[in-house]
Amino acid sequence: MKLHAIEQPAGAVRDPKRVGRGTSSGHGKTSGKGHKGQNARSGGGVRPGFEGGQLPLFRRLPKRGFSNARFKVEYATINVSDLDKFEDGAVVTPELLKEMGIVKKQLAGIKVLGNGELTKKLTVKAHKFSAVAVEKIEKMGGKVEEV
Repeated sequence: MKLHAIEQPAGAVRDPKRVGRGTSSGHGKTSGKGHKGQNARSGGGVRPGFEGGQLPLFRRLPKRGFSNARFKVEYATINVSDLDKFEDGAVVTPELLKEMGIVKKQLAGIKVLGNGELTKKLTVKAHKFSAVAVEKIEKMGGKVEEV
């Protein structure tokens, strides 16, 4: 396959709507914008949520509650199955995980989750562990260390 020979499947690309060309198309004369007014002008129109000067909905509704989202702690997650890439008896550290490309960004730390199977004895150093992950690592004779 050559890049210059690649074609879109039939019907995937439509021709653009050509406005202002005759009256039989239904998009002639005023080009579907009606007669005069703010919306007929180039660059015209109002911002989303604008209600013509009436107090907008988002300002009429009561504001309640508190969001802790700004202070949320987010961990980079890996699964037990990802640890199976290491050789038997290895010491797995956050630096090693980043170096191998298993973790892209460390964020607030690394959390090991229990998805998948582990077949090797490893010493895993991370910031957080799920209960299932600890169980699976220790079942294989490995050790869990929180950094």
